[in-house]
Amino acid sequence: MQMLIGLSGYLTGYNGTFPFEKPGDKYNGTRYEGMRYFCTTLGALIMPMAFDTVYEMTHSCEAAVISTLYLLFDVGLLTLNQYILLDPILLFFMTASIWGMTKSSSLTSTGSSYTFRWWFWLFFTGTMLACTTCTKFVGLFVVMLVGLHTIYEIWIIFGDLEKPFMESVKQLTCRALALIIWPILLYLFFFYVHLVVLNRSGNGDGFYSSAFQSRLIGNSLYNASMPREVAYGAIVTIKNHKTGGGYLHSHYHLYPKGSGARQQQVTTYTHKDDNNKWLIKPHNKNVGKQIKYVMHGDLIRLEHVATKRNLHSHGELAPVTKRHFQVTGYGEDGQGDANDIWRIIMVDNKLNASVKAVTTNFLLVHYMQNCALTASGKQLPKWGFEQQEVSCNPNLRDKNAFWNVEDNKNKKLKSVNLNMYAPGFFSTFMESHAVMFQGNAGLKPKEGELTSKPWQWPINYRGQFFSGTSYRIYLLGNPIIWWSNLIFLVAFLFVSSIIVIKQRRLNGRKLRESKAINQLALPSCKPAITINENGDELSCSLKAAAWFFIGWLTHYLPFWAMGRILYFHHYFPALIYNSLLTGAMYNYLSSYLPKWMQQALFGAIISVLTYSFVLFSPLAYGMSGPLANEPNSAMHSLKWLSSWEF
Repeated sequence: MQMLIGLSGYLTGYNGTFPFEKPGDKYNGTRYEGMRYFCTTLGALIMPMAFDTVYEMTHSCEAAVISTLYLLFDVGLLTLNQYILLDPILLFFMTASIWGMTKSSSLTSTGSSYTFRWWFWLFFTGTMLACTTCTKFVGLFVVMLVGLHTIYEIWIIFGDLEKPFMESVKQLTCRALALIIWPILLYLFFFYVHLVVLNRSGNGDGFYSSAFQSRLIGNSLYNASMPREVAYGAIVTIKNHKTGGGYLHSHYHLYPKGSGARQQQVTTYTHKDDNNKWLIKPHNKNVGKQIKYVMHGDLIRLEHVATKRNLHSHGELAPVTKRHFQVTGYGEDGQGDANDIWRIIMVDNKLNASVKAVTTNFLLVHYMQNCALTASGKQLPKWGFEQQEVSCNPNLRDKNAFWNVEDNKNKKLKSVNLNMYAPGFFSTFMESHAVMFQGNAGLKPKEGELTSKPWQWPINYRGQFFSGTSYRIYLLGNPIIWWSNLIFLVAFLFVSSIIVIKQRRLNGRKLRESKAINQLALPSCKPAITINENGDELSCSLKAAAWFFIGWLTHYLPFWAMGRILYFHHYFPALIYNSLLTGAMYNYLSSYLPKWMQQALFGAIISVLTYSFVLFSPLAYGMSGPLANEPNSAMHSLKWLSSWEF
């Protein structure tokens, strides 16, 4: 959905030249306003959708107002929504998905299935699911929530003995069409447009295969002509064939003491560079005038063009992956020793077959050590410029040991156009997703960058600077809202536990009295035991809170299992569910109070939320002057936790 931001910028005069490298950069006349209006508008639309969602599920205006105000007066949500970010787009589509789910569920429960409105909201939900997933992969969490809710509804219909079995089949078929097939088709269409529109080369080309790069305008492989076969004497670049694999690379720097032999470093590098170029030579003589193709099973040497040293391995252990052997650059002016010899083994093992540029995958097996040249996937320390380690793996079945020739320069051979080898849509679709998954999982913090842990998020332990030092924006949640959200979350767990225990004891008593097993009905908005005259509304509020709690769990717990770098803003989807739960639980708990006390409490909550927003609004709108830890700072009295850094 970055294309939506680009489209809004294009329509409002943005020319596409400003790089948006880091927060706080001066715009210098760049027409950025349209993109900011777009993101802010989507962020603002979260509030009315949240209101209607809670109202639809609880039938309580007070619950809907409380939930909406919890979102409206949160300075953290305001900070995210006022900038050109993916987060407001993600939160908008996520909230819209829940809104559509609620509307279609209400129509189903009132017997309005198969009407135009019912179909509209069902397909609306499917569309929003596709949009959420297109924005960020965490959109899959809301797909999980809607899926669970759909299964629950189908189970309710299936258990209703007054309805024929075919009704369950029809409902299941309709939902599969609108919530599975339709979103998948939309997702594919969005990425088709994405790949057609974003068809130019960039600095991330190296993460993709040679074949993928051949379709990017401006890439050296686009509409390129080069020799089809690889012959001795060719200057080539060699790319690791795994997803996101880099180019075989070397430079003048040596491995440091304690990291194997102090010879020239060999790495993989994901950007195109002159240090990626290698000369292919026969293993036992110089390149002759006669053309000789590189064949399956040949023994070769690879000479690094820039440094004149040969690709080399020996019995020393690799610097990071200790069960592999070290790979270095060795020799002078192309002269080395027997440890520079490699056997080229084509993946398809065709005898008398020549190596071809771009399309042939091969292993480079060390002649002396009988190990395969591989990209271990491990990042080297700063002495290796944080490039990827290259090692030699004794396990010749290593899936990361496949390589292909990308650039192939040889004046002795005729060139052919490589366009015919450009992959189709489904190949590029699958590869782009594999690269995105791998890149997302491998994100590491930059030097000095502040990250956070999932346990810190719900308690609002630490925020995140968004810009500048003289005029500061600090992403932090409104503590009144965040901490009271936790209180209502705990209250929901406590109330639910009490109700489950009571229901269990009641069923046990009935069982003893009747000596028969009664069939239990799934929860509905009409409870078995009506506590007071508002029993139906209370049951709906508790049921709504249960679904919001499931939403909170599905958008929060998965981060505990993630190995990638995490930031504070990852919690905001879960925050929305927690705020919706707060409104539902407020309605449930306050109903036990006298009417005048309910009104007084409602007014007090609105007043406290408004006042807390006024207090903490400088975090979103901008602070200047001393930091809050200095006594003369205007924000000094608001530094309630020592971990807050504003």
